Amino acid sequence: MSIRIIKSKDIPQEYENGFAQSEILPDTYPGMTNYKCFLKKGHTVSPKKYADKVVMYCFTRGNGYVTTPEWSRDITELSFFAPDFDNSDFSITAVEDMEFLCLVSEMEECERENWPKWHLRLPWFTRMSECKEYVQDCKGPNTRSWSVLDPKYLGGVLMGIVRAEGEGTIEKGHPSVAQWNYALPGADFHLTVNDETVEQADGDFSYVTPGDDHSLVSDAGKLTYYIWYERRVYTEQSEQ
Repeated sequence: MSIRIIKSKDIPQEYENGFAQSEILPDTYPGMTNYKCFLKKGHTVSPKKYADKVVMYCFTRGNGYVTTPEWSRDITELSFFAPDFDNSDFSITAVEDMEFLCLVSEMEECERENWPKWHLRLPWFTRMSECKEYVQDCKGPNTRSWSVLDPKYLGGVLMGIVRAEGEGTIEKGHPSVAQWNYALPGADFHLTVNDETVEQADGDFSYVTPGDDHSLVSDAGKLTYYIWYERRVYTEQSEQ
């Protein structure tokens, strides 16, 4: 099978002080490291900080809150957080059992050079209900899409959310970005890459190689619901 996917049931949960973290789909793309995290109710974790890597947290299940020296934000729905590198501390507290992604991306030289010109003010937090909704021609007429990270907001990474019943996204390959997809609660759809199809459901994490045609579509009465996370490609791969 050429599709890279890990099923939710196959992600280890080895807890220490109420927190578990496992790398998922290692070695899919250079400079990217992705983790699935679990935090038990009543526990707090202060995750590893990175001086020179972009980090995105996607809170996908359970309520809690994020605390930084500047502010505290409640997590009561699908939410997203980017820390300020290693410039300040932060913590995540679970009011109920939580699941979330930690997506870590090395910065290319051009991204470091452009960072002072344009970027989000960090630390940064947003909820799905605060994201901008957009329309794209590769998606079904009743498919809804939200932008989480726009170009230049956080170096070379982009992120969005897609939700639909009985339809979804059918997209030609984009050689300029690598893409990861995380299925959100209730999801049950078909992931097709080139001519190969697998089922992707709640908690499954998949990868699409730059340039590969792909679709994420559900059957009638089923739910297409996922986060897409893209990493811009600056190598010869983007020209192939």
